[in-house]
Amino acid sequence: MPRLRAQLASSTDPEWVKVILENFDDFLIDHASCERKAMAYAMSVVVKYPDRTEIIPDLLQVAQDELDHFRDVLLLMNERGLQMTPDEPDPYVNQLIQVCRHGREKRLLDRLLVASVIETRGAERFRIIAEALEDPRLKDFYRDLWATEARHGDVFKKMALNYFDEDEIDSRNQEIIDAEAKIIANLEWRPSLH
Repeated sequence: MPRLRAQLASSTDPEWVKVILENFDDFLIDHASCERKAMAYAMSVVVKYPDRTEIIPDLLQVAQDELDHFRDVLLLMNERGLQMTPDEPDPYVNQLIQVCRHGREKRLLDRLLVASVIETRGAERFRIIAEALEDPRLKDFYRDLWATEARHGDVFKKMALNYFDEDEIDSRNQEIIDAEAKIIANLEWRPSLH
């Protein structure tokens, strides 16, 4: 039986959240950018694979969720007098994209599994943030995001079942989560989600 639940090969150091709490405004700006990019990523799979009609409804739902999150983070930023800044390269995502293989079919599987791990890591970190925050409204906000992102991690992995067999999914997923664990371990802690 495949492990349909998304998983990670490592856990975030609990001390990481101190950087977030000490630089929360900077984190919010990065968070907004991450939500916008997640929406664009889901839509880019629709654009590159328009013939994969079985997964388009799920991709559209993920994109809508991420757009809603983007709006919600922008509202929080507005309340704090913050504005979006030009995007900076995300070393975490860029390194994960480098793990993706070439070839239409292999690339599709890898893109789905990379999205799964990004969403799952985001969920893990939103949980850590929710547990560390004292403001009840922010705590609830990040708790809700944690649940949605965890679901997205599962959805991306399950999408792959439409086109790939379980053994191939499990084998490639293990390679990707192992690579992700190495990437995350070597990143400098910044006031960012990744």
